[in-house]
This record gives sequence, structure tokens and C-alpha cells, in this order.
Amino acid sequence: MATQAQLDGRLALVTGGSRGIGFAIAEALTSRGARVAIGGRDESRLIAACQRLGDTALAIQGNVADPRAAQALVDGAAAGLGGLDILVNNAGIGLFGNVADMNPADWNQVFATNLSGVFYCTRAAIPHLGKRGGWVVNISSLAGINPFAGGAAYCASKAGLDAFTEALMQEVRHDGIRVVTVAPGSVATEFSGRRRDEGADWKLSAADVAQVVVDLVGHPPRSLPSRVELRPSRPRK
Repeated sequence: MATQAQLDGRLALVTGGSRGIGFAIAEALTSRGARVAIGGRDESRLIAACQRLGDTALAIQGNVADPRAAQALVDGAAAGLGGLDILVNNAGIGLFGNVADMNPADWNQVFATNLSGVFYCTRAAIPHLGKRGGWVVNISSLAGINPFAGGAAYCASKAGLDAFTEALMQEVRHDGIRVVTVAPGSVATEFSGRRRDEGADWKLSAADVAQVVVDLVGHPPRSLPSRVELRPSRPRK
């Protein structure tokens, strides 16, 4: 019978970690023995999330779309935890609308968070991860390979994230840093203003995505599962 890999002593930063998929990942990492820092923009949500995660969790406020704030977020996590083994780039937003109607500011905001924010945090994390070896886990979406009307900004940002992750994986694999894309389909969360229970009878749960992430970072050093796609088993017809 397969056993779950323990992550005792591993040090992780999860961006967008105060709720939804990010919180579920932080909770799963903590349950396997990792020490976790969570980042986000809303201080009150971060504090509440840390109280649920336990005394060892660390909250760091910051907007990943701002390069200086992203640098401070990563450096603060590494300083507070005593190093960094795992970076989970989960922070993301979804603003939807037809191209002809979309405000350029909304377009730029989606890319600033979903793509540039990953670049800023990853660039800041590489020196820390290189000291110990570690993981960069980028939470993408099946929307990156399955575009849909009204989702041009979101889909394009995730397609860009997929390409970024593939290039990064090839750049740092010989430095002891493993890079992986996790691309879920429909997940029952409050993302983009939805109700958390909307579609919960068939959609993935945040815990399903978290399970994949903790299993990935528990892989032995010689293996690199570089992309995982996760779908609901029985979606609506």
C-alpha cells in the first residue's frame, strides 16, 4: 500500500494562500509536517487563515503584481521560515468579458497577477531555492489549453504561464530546482465572485488540487513530474 510522503522540516511559501486552492495547499503542506508562509493582499484574511493553520504558520501581506512587494514577500518568507524549499505560485485573478468590451486596465491586471506576478516571485525565490534545492509549483488552468469566449485575458495569461513554466523548468533543473505546472479544470471555490458551493456536486474541490501538490513535492529527487492536468471525473454533460 502506498504511503503519503512526509514533508517534515520543509519550508514553503504559498501565494494567494488565505483562501480557496491556496489555503487548501497550505493546509495540506502543514498536515504533512512542512512549515508554511502564506502571502496575500488582505491582512485580515491572512491572519484568520494563519490561526486556522496553527502556530507555526507565517502571514506576509503583499501584492505579487508589484515587483518590489513580490521580492519582499519571498525574502520575508525565507527570513521568517529560515529558508525556502517550496514556492507555490497560486495567486491569480479572473476578469472576464469579450475582447471588444474589455477595459485595458482589466486586461493588464490579469496579466500583472497571473503571469508577471509569477515571474516576480520566482525570480526572487531562485537564490533561496538554489541553496537547498526545491520546487516551484505553478498553479495554472486547463483554460490555458482550452480557450473559451469571454475568457481571452484569463486564458491567454494561463497559456503564457504554461510556456513560462516549461522554459523555467529547463533553465533550473540542473541547479536542483524542480518546476511543475498543475492545471486544474473546474474547481468549486469563490474564485471570480462565484459561490463556494456552486457546482460542488461535480467540480473538483480545492483539497483535490492540494492533494496533487503535496504528492508532487514528495517525489524522490531523481524524478520530475513536470505537468499535471486535473479534471472532474464526471463533469456535466
